Amino acid sequence: MKLIPLFLLVGVFAGTGLAETFSPKAYSPKLVKKAEAGNAKAQFDLGICFFHGNGVTQDYKEGIKWLTKSAEQGDAEAQHELGQSYSGGHGEGVPEDYKEAVKWYTKAAEQGDAIAAYNLGVFYAQGDGVTQDMKEAMKWFMKSVEKGDVDMQRDLGALYYKGKFVTQDYKEAVKWWTKSAQQGNKDAQYNLGLCYEKGEGVTQDYKEAMKWITKAATETGPPNSEPGFAPAQTFLGWCYVNGTRVSKDDKLAIVWFEKAAEQGYPKATEALEKLKSK
Repeated sequence: MKLIPLFLLVGVFAGTGLAETFSPKAYSPKLVKKAEAGNAKAQFDLGICFFHGNGVTQDYKEGIKWLTKSAEQGDAEAQHELGQSYSGGHGEGVPEDYKEAVKWYTKAAEQGDAIAAYNLGVFYAQGDGVTQDMKEAMKWFMKSVEKGDVDMQRDLGALYYKGKFVTQDYKEAVKWWTKSAQQGNKDAQYNLGLCYEKGEGVTQDYKEAMKWITKAATETGPPNSEPGFAPAQTFLGWCYVNGTRVSKDDKLAIVWFEKAAEQGYPKATEALEKLKSK
């Protein structure tokens, strides 16, 4: 099963699926001893060590063994990792088994794991490992955003915008992108800006569109430093090239194109070369 992308952005795509991130502990005799004594957290850490070859020879089967021991004791991280593994997330050595994936994602989601809840919604929406059930899918999608996670809000907005698993609804897309954008998510800020630009789900408002697109394009300083969103920077570059919503200014266009190109965004690089060759 291929989980839907982490980002289903308007005009942009990125990501390969929703997965949890963590910093695993290194393999050690002390860790093995704790795991063998039944410590669920140690069993989880040991399983991850085997999965990633962190201080020990990589061994997916041994990893599954220890993660299962941890998950059976109720460790939500282990349950999540098993769900990801049985979804096909760990390559050779881990059998793809959607029913097992659903089983473990459900246990993790019931403990409040937002990513597990989102992925579980995907299984129900696609009918993988369970009978297809859109009502159940939406239940889990909504649980994934209950805690106000900005990424989940962004993704739910994308589902409504694209009509993926749900009836296409631009107003609902705008609702969730607004919640995410107000918390600083640049992907959501850009998508919200485009909705105002096109008048999709909201009254067309070019001033509001430029406000959100500019926020997305602008770097965020400490403590949570983040570069500007390259597609938004490229959008602004073209605005200055064409004099759309702003005064025509090739120098400012180059500034925005360069910011995006520095992040490896090919459309910005192409635009920059074209502008400089004029």
